Amino acid sequence: MLSLVYPWVLLLALLPLLMRLRKRSAQAVEAPVFPVGHWLSDLPGVSRSGSRVPLWQQLVLFLMWLLLVVALARPQHVGEQVQLPVSGRDLLLAVDISPSMDERDMVIQGRSINRLQAVKRVLDDFIQRREGDRLGLLLFGTEPYIQAPLTFDLATVRTLLNEAGIGMAGRATAIGDALGLAVKRLRNRPQEQRVVVLLTDGANTAGEIAPDKAAEIAKAAGVRIYTIGIGAESMVQRGLLGSRRVNPSRDLDEGLLKRIAQQTGGEYFRARSLPELELIYESINQLEPIELEGKHYRPVTELYAWPAGMAALLWLLVQCSRIAGNLRTSRREVQGGDNG
Repeated sequence: MLSLVYPWVLLLALLPLLMRLRKRSAQAVEAPVFPVGHWLSDLPGVSRSGSRVPLWQQLVLFLMWLLLVVALARPQHVGEQVQLPVSGRDLLLAVDISPSMDERDMVIQGRSINRLQAVKRVLDDFIQRREGDRLGLLLFGTEPYIQAPLTFDLATVRTLLNEAGIGMAGRATAIGDALGLAVKRLRNRPQEQRVVVLLTDGANTAGEIAPDKAAEIAKAAGVRIYTIGIGAESMVQRGLLGSRRVNPSRDLDEGLLKRIAQQTGGEYFRARSLPELELIYESINQLEPIELEGKHYRPVTELYAWPAGMAALLWLLVQCSRIAGNLRTSRREVQGGDNG
């Protein structure tokens, strides 16, 4: 739909007509007429014979004026109404990047990959589908740190997750400190929108805050924590003396992760394989959305540059025509002088 921001400016389109009527109503004053090129023709009050503006130029100049008036009225194209997302939450992803996440017990298409690679693969799709949410990324090992603050820029969160490397945060696992930092980042946000998804493959082996104490703080702050324990329960390990079956998740403290989730109103999930991990994030993705006030807007495209540009082109056309006319007049005068 086309609209004008300042429609009253269109009244200026009548200005040339009013000036023309006023000029006609004024008392006529006779002035001497001399041919173009006469030395007296440049004096005030002297009209030039043959200096009348051609009709086509008058029309072009009037059209140029109309275009400038339309540009001043600021035409716009207002698009169809678009509804903004009506659901959203502040969701912080806390990912363990300690050396144990390098265990290659995840399988994709018959190929073994380590746990962090599996997490990146699944989270990449999970993040893309969080339209309307603000996501943040917290990485932890011996020390936790915020890799990406809460943001609507999901592409940046995905990039920073993919750049995370094993052991970047140290060789131990500080689950309590990671939760403490997560709560600190979320406590000033609306209470019903505070969510942490914590993924780890081990037990708490470092840090200043006990995980159970961190869970108490999270509960008091209204932060829901969903915990995920990752790692296969059985895999074949080959050695010099043959193969043997081992449990690569023997260090996983499932009891702790269950307590954290139950105490904060979240849920505990167990990911023994890549498909299970995908199902877990699909479940989290279907959490009951937070109802927000619906908002609508109409995209607006400014169009004033088009009439302004057309007016400029018409002005150039008139100037080129005048220059060409002056050149023709000069040639005729030169030829007339030579013949004389």
